[in-house]
Amino acid sequence: MASTAQEKKLNVACSGHALVFPYPSQGHVNPMIQFAKRIASHNHRVTVALTRFVASTVPAPLATTFSSPVSIATISDGFDEGGFSAAPSPSAYLASLESVGGASLVDLLRSLADRGDPVSVVVYDSFLPWALHVARQNGAAAAAFFSQSAAVNAVYYHAREGRLRYPLPEDGAAVEGLPGLPRLESDDLPSLVKVQTAAGYASFSEMLLNQFNDLDKADVMLVNTFNELEPQEMDWLTLVYVARAIGPTVPSAYLDDRIPGDNTYALNLFPLESSACKAWISAVPVGSGVYASFGSLAELSAEQITELAHGLLAAHRPFLWVVRDPDAGEAAPGFSADAERTGGIVVRWASQMEVLSSGAVGCFVTHCGWNSTMEGLALGVPMVGMPQWTDQPTDAKYLEDVWEVERCIREVMEGERSSQIRRRAAEWREASRRAVDAGGSSDRNVVEFLERCCKPAGGRKEL
Repeated sequence: MASTAQEKKLNVACSGHALVFPYPSQGHVNPMIQFAKRIASHNHRVTVALTRFVASTVPAPLATTFSSPVSIATISDGFDEGGFSAAPSPSAYLASLESVGGASLVDLLRSLADRGDPVSVVVYDSFLPWALHVARQNGAAAAAFFSQSAAVNAVYYHAREGRLRYPLPEDGAAVEGLPGLPRLESDDLPSLVKVQTAAGYASFSEMLLNQFNDLDKADVMLVNTFNELEPQEMDWLTLVYVARAIGPTVPSAYLDDRIPGDNTYALNLFPLESSACKAWISAVPVGSGVYASFGSLAELSAEQITELAHGLLAAHRPFLWVVRDPDAGEAAPGFSADAERTGGIVVRWASQMEVLSSGAVGCFVTHCGWNSTMEGLALGVPMVGMPQWTDQPTDAKYLEDVWEVERCIREVMEGERSSQIRRRAAEWREASRRAVDAGGSSDRNVVEFLERCCKPAGGRKEL
């Protein structure tokens, strides 16, 4: 860990004000607020702009222990009472977020300037590329924050540039035209680019490809990964854009522990069942439990739920299964009674970082969403992947074939390769910590970004 002297040496002068603007969903808000905390730890002022609906779910105050606290400001997305779910369609919500949210963001930037605290740089979610122009029109630098892996971002870039040749090859043949990436087959690609038009998901597909709109005009592309994890992919992205890896964006207490009080995420869309989780952790021998969770968006089919229920029982290991549907745990006849005998419980939501870091978990069954993937890697927990959609098939491919930390439950827990998988997971845990610790690759990139972008307009430099 970094010494106090190192901290002082690496901290940059408190001369700028960053506004962080995430897309309003848990998987985007949490990593960007974590990045906001990282900026604040370097003695810069930070404002996080959240939609009014999302802000109503965030604990207040967000941070009270920083020398330069993270503050929350609200904007309107046109659906202040219900957010995305209140909109008649995804396309209607995205249109309102751009029109109403864009005007509201301008008002916020002007209000901050009128108070004598103008914003130096807008760190905007790549799902909201129009925010780049809002930043520029208000005299601020602009940094695009990409919450997914460098590999997935590269695939979306190639798709946008028309480099994917449809129909994609089948029967295990490699997909061609993907520089900067390892050999990928059709099943390894994000679900929304496997066909030219994803039925029912046109708005989402368009949003994913539009992330690169005018990206060459941004000051920097910030990617939630670290160089040691995706060296080939980051090297390629830096040939196209001013790209910098700044992850993993998980609470500092689980990595370098340099940010006081940073031990949890800001946003949970569902109530935590903390008591049940803590009781399970206390009862499970070290490294013997299985934790299964599929994030805040992925929906398992009835068949998948039944398959997973049978798999968890067949493993004969105590398990903690997060299922948002309260009736899903009864998909397998007699499941509750059998689960009780094996030490298994089902909860609707859990503090994933607390569970994974507890020492009780020897295997993480995951949908392979990027945030969950980074958490598993940062905490050195071997994983079993059940990818569902979007970026998850690509993340699962990397977990198994590139990073070598994913296999089936039995192989992870007791198979011939168990020790190798665990050793590899531990290596990635240490690499994650080194990346964000003082002088690490991501830490250096954050410092460079702040020194060059988070200054008054006249003091900014080119990256």
